[in-house]
Amino acid sequence: MTERTTERQDVYTRVTSRIIADLEQGVRPWHRPWNAGHTEGRITRPLRHNFTPYRGINILLLWAESMANGYRANVWMTYRQAQALGAHVRKGEHGSLVVYADTFNKTGVNDKGEEVAEAIPFMKGYTVFNVDQIEGLADTYLPAAPPPESRLALIEQAERFCAATGATIRHAGNMAYYAPSTDVIVLPVPEAFRDAESYAATKAHELCHWTAHPSRLDRTLGKRFGDDAYAAEELIAEMGSAFLCADLGITPETRDDHASYLDHWLKVLKADRRAIFTAASHAQRAAEFLHGLQPGADRAEAPKDEAA
Repeated sequence: MTERTTERQDVYTRVTSRIIADLEQGVRPWHRPWNAGHTEGRITRPLRHNFTPYRGINILLLWAESMANGYRANVWMTYRQAQALGAHVRKGEHGSLVVYADTFNKTGVNDKGEEVAEAIPFMKGYTVFNVDQIEGLADTYLPAAPPPESRLALIEQAERFCAATGATIRHAGNMAYYAPSTDVIVLPVPEAFRDAESYAATKAHELCHWTAHPSRLDRTLGKRFGDDAYAAEELIAEMGSAFLCADLGITPETRDDHASYLDHWLKVLKADRRAIFTAASHAQRAAEFLHGLQPGADRAEAPKDEAA
């Protein structure tokens, strides 16, 4: 086994073990920031030193680290990035794991003696620090509560986002679900929800399911997850919805009807340490697909910083 393969497997193990530990405590890492009473402004996606957002599995890792350590800020950077900004990590501080995934080209010879190029995937872990752990940074990196905004404006933003997707959404009954056979999202009437944020967050969850349709992302999970494919799809939709809620400034809905999936998720994650990476990658693609349907959306290729 090569050193590169060993490192990749170790990263999978470290990340999956962290997620399993949270789930065994009944905590869904993608909901923890809101459940823990974070008070320093609204929760957003974790940001790099250049203020671009992290993606996929790294969102879960840094949300969990932020809440476990009480960090007030959502900006992270490496030791060297802090130095380049004229700052320094405080002595005794411990960093947090994030991962980087990409491919490199390797030239070989096939059975016919022809030279061929092969794309080899790789993944590595590296360490970042929250700006709360760093001294000497400019004020632009320091946490500050955002100006107050009206609740109505926040919900209007979410409604515009959902409407721009073009999904067919109907209101009926007392259950929220996506029906693949008719390609329709069904929700209870808004007045049936605890508040407007719960309604918008539930709609975001069902929109993530909607992206799985063959005409969109064509997400099929049977080969990877087998009998647990349905639970895996719910895991993807939960994380995708949490990512969207962070982007839109909405508190995600913790649905009681999903508590039964915890045992299924633990079973899948313990059997396959790469499963959480796959689920987070699918969730990221779902969120990006929905963002890509917005007016004036930038459809440029996203950075390759998370493992599939």
